[in-house]
Amino acid sequence: MEFSADQISLEQIQNGCLLAIDKPLHWTSFQVVNKVRWMLRKAHGLKKIKVGHCGTLDPLATGLLLLCIGPYTKKIHEYQGLEKTYTGALLLGATTPSYDLETAIDQHYPWDHIQPRMVQDCIEKFKGKIFQKPPLFSALKKEGKRLYEIARAGEQVEIEAREVHISDFSVECSLPEISFEVVCSKGTYIRSLAHDMGQELGSGAHLIRLRREKIGHYDLASAYQMPT
Repeated sequence: MEFSADQISLEQIQNGCLLAIDKPLHWTSFQVVNKVRWMLRKAHGLKKIKVGHCGTLDPLATGLLLLCIGPYTKKIHEYQGLEKTYTGALLLGATTPSYDLETAIDQHYPWDHIQPRMVQDCIEKFKGKIFQKPPLFSALKKEGKRLYEIARAGEQVEIEAREVHISDFSVECSLPEISFEVVCSKGTYIRSLAHDMGQELGSGAHLIRLRREKIGHYDLASAYQMPT
């Protein structure tokens, strides 16, 4: 169902509520927030309204984006901490600086040596507690600057590995493409996971599709489509 501002009452805004949106391809999470805020302000004649999202999705990712409205913005950290489920696909044989399709391929690698059994063995190494480095092209801050700003300026920066947890990881192979489903903790970068898998398999890889299916017990079945 397409989202309409009259689906959120003034009472809900005043008391606070949660809104599930299916983020479209190429939209930023902040664009969704700004659009919903503008629609609600216009519909209810409000000068100000607090709206915040509970975990960024990259522009090239689609799927579940939870928005906190009004007093519920104080609960954002609670929803951010929930486990998340993603589906998507990575492509073996090439890497990109952003680890996805945002940037052009920078290097090619052989992948003919990789068999489905190797992929199945590989994913076992990424289950449970792991340490991963976030992509340089990310919104994380380093010394007050976004990492993607540093990357686009051509500057060098050391990124520290962070602990994350992957509770479930399954794949289907149609090599050189690998489709996957991942259930993971807050802070997990699926782009980094794709990149690291390529390295573990003695090749290179980058993310070509990503969709967030669930956040905790919230799923896409209850999510609104953004108006076109």
